[in-house]
Amino acid sequence: MADQYAQTREDDRTVGTSAIRWEEPPEGPVLVLLDQTRLPAEEVELVCTDAPALVEAIRSLAVRGAPLLGIAGAYGVALAAARGFDVDEAATALAAARPTAVNLSVGVHRALSAHQAALARTGDPGQAASAALAAARQLHQEDARASARMAEHGLALLDELLPGGGHRVLTHCNTGSLVSGGEGTAFAVALAAHRAGRLRRLWVDETRPLLQGARLTAYEAARNDMSYTLLTDNAAGSLFAAGEVDAVLVGADRIAADGSVANKVGSYPLAVLARYHHVPFVVVAPVTTVDPATPDGTAIEVEQRPGYEVTEFIAPQVPVTGAGGGLPVAPLGTQAYNPAFDVTPPELVTAIVTEEGAVSPVTAKGLAELCARSRGTKTD
Repeated sequence: MADQYAQTREDDRTVGTSAIRWEEPPEGPVLVLLDQTRLPAEEVELVCTDAPALVEAIRSLAVRGAPLLGIAGAYGVALAAARGFDVDEAATALAAARPTAVNLSVGVHRALSAHQAALARTGDPGQAASAALAAARQLHQEDARASARMAEHGLALLDELLPGGGHRVLTHCNTGSLVSGGEGTAFAVALAAHRAGRLRRLWVDETRPLLQGARLTAYEAARNDMSYTLLTDNAAGSLFAAGEVDAVLVGADRIAADGSVANKVGSYPLAVLARYHHVPFVVVAPVTTVDPATPDGTAIEVEQRPGYEVTEFIAPQVPVTGAGGGLPVAPLGTQAYNPAFDVTPPELVTAIVTEEGAVSPVTAKGLAELCARSRGTKTD
């Protein structure tokens, strides 16, 4: 049974690692999440005491973003173990909560493997639970370090592609500290450029239908005193045509072995626009987002979201009148097409930036070599 409750934050901590944290109050361990569905109107934390509550938080997008989902999945396994629930059952439910984001299953399986190994070695459920928690904490720390390295590599690539600074960068969805153990993926690169005095403008796609750009990326940009401008998704073309975009930076939820990139729906049209206008289209993601078991873009399962996310406007403090809990913006009974992601083929991607460096041009061989380098092995 899902056990989840909300608490309002009373301090002024900045977003970052506080997007997710493990706590151990007297009544038992909990996983605390910053509820991203309530931003930017209010900062409210969700307290999850079991895996079903975390599954619901993942599906509702209270917690989201590929790297953070991996961290959440690992902590979810640890939570089930520490609370004495069925760990295998919890792991299965968590890994299936959002099928496109490969980091989620990676995190789940990492903590599950640690739990199983410790249980087989010691026979002690307590030690197995500690092993799962240690694996989750290690993944959390690794992601923070990876975020910093991605920012470094990404800024170096931007400076190489766009000598002279004054970068005008367009981004889509949200890829900052709200999706990471550190400062994010694509947003971290833009933030590094800002701190170095080389970011002229951050163009923020609104990212319909759930407005992650407007609600979350703008929130993070404002908190970091960045020069940013919000635009509706369908206004991006006019920006390209006016020569106002120097580069596109996006994240990824899954990267296939051939370099095909699944990211928030709307990314593929940006890649097409960027190619036509000779603008670099750069994907920033940790190596864990590369899935060698997915051969190409056609093999990526694209999550289909509920139609009411399109037919209703759902946001904090909006009167609830629709069937999905929002304000209706389409006639009753309207059918909606609502994929959460689209897939950009590798030939439209200028580079993929990871903590291990950049791959450009994007090829299956280049990605395989990068992944092998990350594992400390060599390819044939």
